[in-house]
Amino acid sequence: MSKFQPRPAPPPEAVPDGGWGWVVVGSLFVSSALVFGLIRSLGVFFVEFVQHFDESAQVISWITSIGVAMQQLVSPVGTALCYAYGTRPVVMMGGFLSGMGFILASQATCVTHLYLTMGVISGSGWALVFTPTVASVMQYFTRRRSLAMALGFTGIGLSSFAFSPLFQLLVDTYTWRGALLILGGLSFNMVACGALIRPPGGPKAAVVVETQSDVHSSACASALSKAYSYLELSLLFQRPFLTYSLAITLFNFGYFVPYVHLVAHSRHQGFSQYQAAFIISATGVTDIVGRLVSGWSSDLGRLRLPHMLCLWTGLTGLFLLLVPLGSLGGSYPGLVVVSLAYGFCSGAMTPLVFSVVPEIVGMQRTLGALGLLQLIESVGGLLGAPLSGLLRDITGNYTASFEVAGIFVILGTLVTTMLPHFFSRTAPPPLASPRTPGQDTKDAESALMKSPSSFSEGLNHLDTLPFTEPQLDRSSLNLDQGDLPLKQGRSEVDNDC
Repeated sequence: MSKFQPRPAPPPEAVPDGGWGWVVVGSLFVSSALVFGLIRSLGVFFVEFVQHFDESAQVISWITSIGVAMQQLVSPVGTALCYAYGTRPVVMMGGFLSGMGFILASQATCVTHLYLTMGVISGSGWALVFTPTVASVMQYFTRRRSLAMALGFTGIGLSSFAFSPLFQLLVDTYTWRGALLILGGLSFNMVACGALIRPPGGPKAAVVVETQSDVHSSACASALSKAYSYLELSLLFQRPFLTYSLAITLFNFGYFVPYVHLVAHSRHQGFSQYQAAFIISATGVTDIVGRLVSGWSSDLGRLRLPHMLCLWTGLTGLFLLLVPLGSLGGSYPGLVVVSLAYGFCSGAMTPLVFSVVPEIVGMQRTLGALGLLQLIESVGGLLGAPLSGLLRDITGNYTASFEVAGIFVILGTLVTTMLPHFFSRTAPPPLASPRTPGQDTKDAESALMKSPSSFSEGLNHLDTLPFTEPQLDRSSLNLDQGDLPLKQGRSEVDNDC
């Protein structure tokens, strides 16, 4: 049995509503720009890949879909690694994988090569970067959390504005192979972003491993217990979390469709390649404005976050339905107007998707919940764009693609209204964390270590705590009685261990 050697960490309440957190917000700004800014602007390469590899729209759509799905599918692995090794090295490794994926993709000889490089390798790197960085920002903010998330996510809108015409210029100048090589070098900047992350408090693994005292558990059972704890798998048995996960999955079916097929749709309507690229850029501008408006209005506290999320997602689905109507008769201004409205609403919904999570599961379980949520919603990210490409191959245009995408987003909005206490004006209490064997003992030991002045007083009664007992009544910890010398108390603890 290992001896109890606690490593005290500062409580979350001691962290200011900002401080170094603003540096972490800057890291999220750059990381989100290089993750989702790239994903949104890969539509520029869509036409090039179709022409070069002579494949259908559905086959090429899988490139982006696999990348998005891997970004979400591997997120639980990223959160578990953060618990075990800390956020900084995990994010830095993710930045390295992201860059290597694009560099290897520049040498692709077939579509399968692009699936493995841009899809699997870069997508896995995005997973190790995005979710841990988002959770780090949340740990630094309480009152200004929505605003901090909105500011961090403005990088997505800014990169959407700049990257699309930039990528088109790179393709025209260096061909798509040279453009991907440059994007790989650009992605390595996420390694520097990871080096800036300094999360408050220690990793969860330090507490779990260092307080382990059950000598009868096998190595396999211990590993399974740690995995269950790190991945927050108990959330899979909670109705609020499952309802919210279903809603976000439906959002994902439609959310990424414009960023994969809006350029191709514009080209199909007869607009030039730079006119098509400008639409994505203009959408990025309103995306920035939407995120800032959403963050500012959310922090006012006039409406609950789930209510505001439903407002913006409903409008996002509506404008997705209107995209084909905006371009009827070859009307470029009409398509631009609808795209601007879509960009504003989709930008406004994005910070709220993540800000709602602590209200449902509690701040202590947010990191694991984000990873698990993205694992579940990866189904929508994986199948949404290929379904859109399949509809295009069947119908010969992208009208049905955008109509179905809008329907999925609206369905997700309806599912969100099924959250428990959704129509209440006050937020319900977050889900309780599951109690593990010996957890009360661990809590008592941790409480003793937080106050040095009461250390000797607490040690007097640690010998009464049965370390192998499955549950311990917290009322039995009568810590206000007598004192014993420190040396005597420590000796008794060692004997018991």
